[in-house]
Amino acid sequence: MTDGIRFDSVTVAYDGNVVLDSLDLTVAPGEVMALLGPSGSGKTTALRAVAGFVRPASGRVFLGGRDVTDLPPYLRGVGMVVQQYALFPHLRVEDNVAFGLKARKVARGEIRTRVAEALEMVGMAEYGRRYPRELSGGQQQRVAIARALAIRPGVLLLDEPLSALDAQLRSGMLAELSRLHRELPEVSILYVTHDQVEALTLADRIAVMDRARLQECGTPRELYRAPKSEFTASFVGSANLLPVTVGERGVFFGERRVEVRGVVPGAATLCVRPHLVGLGAGPNQLAGVVREIQWRGATHRLYVDVDGHRVVADVPELKKPPVYGDAVMLHFAPEDAVLLSVGVGDE
Repeated sequence: MTDGIRFDSVTVAYDGNVVLDSLDLTVAPGEVMALLGPSGSGKTTALRAVAGFVRPASGRVFLGGRDVTDLPPYLRGVGMVVQQYALFPHLRVEDNVAFGLKARKVARGEIRTRVAEALEMVGMAEYGRRYPRELSGGQQQRVAIARALAIRPGVLLLDEPLSALDAQLRSGMLAELSRLHRELPEVSILYVTHDQVEALTLADRIAVMDRARLQECGTPRELYRAPKSEFTASFVGSANLLPVTVGERGVFFGERRVEVRGVVPGAATLCVRPHLVGLGAGPNQLAGVVREIQWRGATHRLYVDVDGHRVVADVPELKKPPVYGDAVMLHFAPEDAVLLSVGVGDE
């Protein structure tokens, strides 16, 4: 049976409080889908509905085309990894990885084979006899992933799996998860995160969640280059969101006319990414005053006041950067700006 996940109008409520509202979403076989959103957006609830830990008030959940809404978690055949690792401290690494296999009454010889394969896959083959307390945080998370993979799931659920790691470990684990996806192209992955970098790095598509509802879904490039709402624009990467008016004479930011491709009738917000804002003369010039400057190694980030609106520009490192109070000129290309329609994604 083909693996994959489908939410069919899934609603979850606790004591009458809706925490997931009419979710319609399909994760294709072998696809990595990131659920991205702030705390309380409904993303973890959606994952728990797939795992079977919460029951929908309405709607159905399908795995591989099979309705699993009424099945208990242990009959769904999914692997799950959470942020707290959830390893048994009194069991060695190999026994932690074998736990799900033993629960499924897999033959002893097959268990040994699968445990060895799973540990090899996550680079932990030499640590089978250690206890969790003898491992670093990153190593413990690798063991948790190995345990999920040992049962050979068609669906892998990852709930903020890197949030407990420091920045350097997180970067390394992102690379490891990308490698695992290449080695397991048949496994569908639902990845819950509030970290945009994780979503942009790993996901084939991103489902942006807010206030218990799906706001927008698309490829990382689509959501970054051409978001449909202010929420998506600000949550998937950083963005300058500037109020504009659109009329017969064109698009205006205050008294300035700006050239933008793909004018949308009724649009009220212009979105341009900070790295696409240049310093100096150019198309769509904006005169402003520097209010803050940050050195970030390869770049300088400028915070510029333009007629009472903050515009952020990420520019290549400057030998002589401006200072607070300096008058500067910014610019952006017409093709680098997106107009956001009124009301889209704001329900």
